[in-house]
Amino acid sequence: MVEEKARVLVVDDDPDLLDLVQRSLSAYGFEVLTHTSALGVSNLVSQSEPDFVLIDVNFPALKGDKVVNLARQYASAKTKFILYSASDESKLRSLALASGADGYISKSVQGEELANRLRNFRLKPRAAPTTSTT
Repeated sequence: MVEEKARVLVVDDDPDLLDLVQRSLSAYGFEVLTHTSALGVSNLVSQSEPDFVLIDVNFPALKGDKVVNLARQYASAKTKFILYSASDESKLRSLALASGADGYISKSVQGEELANRLRNFRLKPRAAPTTSTT
């Protein structure tokens, strides 16, 4: 039996970071979709039904934590929303709690560690936001 690839929607306005994350997660068996704007995320979530939405919090027009509130209305129950930012960890934790995100991961986390943290989020029920530990 073939295991279905986990689908990740990565939302960030930095195309270089999107390319890096896409290549990295694809190498670890994820199906990766990318989007460069906070606008339109709700439609993408509704249409693509990702397992994870990895979203930056610093967009010029609409902050990522606000997008989580909007997009969750269109997401399936299995979709985990994870803030992905270079912001200070305490700020990320507060934003994740305030926005209803399932957790947060620092942008300094890449490659195999990022893939492992996403897999750990898949196993967790929706609860208070946390960073995953490996």
